[in-house]
Amino acid sequence: MKNPRRDIPLSLAAGTGLVIFLYVLANVAYLVTLPLANIQHAPDDRVGTAALNAILGGGGATVMAVAVMISTFGCANGLILAGASVYYAMARDGLFFASAGTLNDKRVPARGLVLQGVWTALLVLPRTRVIDPKTSVESYGNLYSDLLDYVVFSVLIFYVLTITALFILRRKWPDAQRPYHAFGYPLVPALYIVGATVIMLVLIAYKTQTTWPGLLIVLTGVPVYFLWRKKAAAAAVLPQDGDESPETGGNSPAR
Repeated sequence: MKNPRRDIPLSLAAGTGLVIFLYVLANVAYLVTLPLANIQHAPDDRVGTAALNAILGGGGATVMAVAVMISTFGCANGLILAGASVYYAMARDGLFFASAGTLNDKRVPARGLVLQGVWTALLVLPRTRVIDPKTSVESYGNLYSDLLDYVVFSVLIFYVLTITALFILRRKWPDAQRPYHAFGYPLVPALYIVGATVIMLVLIAYKTQTTWPGLLIVLTGVPVYFLWRKKAAAAAVLPQDGDESPETGGNSPAR
């Protein structure tokens, strides 16, 4: 990012604006293609697939599947790279395995990527067994769909915390250099916090079967964080290789 003062606002405005335009356009297409009843009762709530089936016939589902796969590859690319970078930053702060805080000769957190890949496989490969109580029909699903429901509420929590940090940092360090200033501060960030909080309350009220497990998963990270932080603080006070030992006046051994 060579010119963040200019490039960050442009990228945020252009990217968000394009997504909003495409979402509105897609919903207009649904409304002019399908009757309202078909939208309300689309199989598995897949309105886009139902619209393409109405337009293209039986090939609509195939076209939608290809489009979803393309979208998934692009989304996964960004999330994988970002996730490994988060592990790297956490490790550098002493809040994760130290090995994840190293870069390979290509300046890439390769160990973080491998760790993320292994953990991802453990989460998405298991299948869930479900028995319909009415028909006693046995079916299987992928754990990934359940995790997706759990993470929606959890992500909103961290979005709200991130925007709240904007107000805290402005108060603590009002004179800090800021190449980019949040648009519409403080009104726009405050409106986002209010809107996201309302959505979370709605999810708690109407999606309790997936909201509470997602919240519990987040809360399990709180004691883990304090344990890692305590370990990092203890390691910081120990002499490291090359440090002067107060007892001997020389270099202390590795610990």
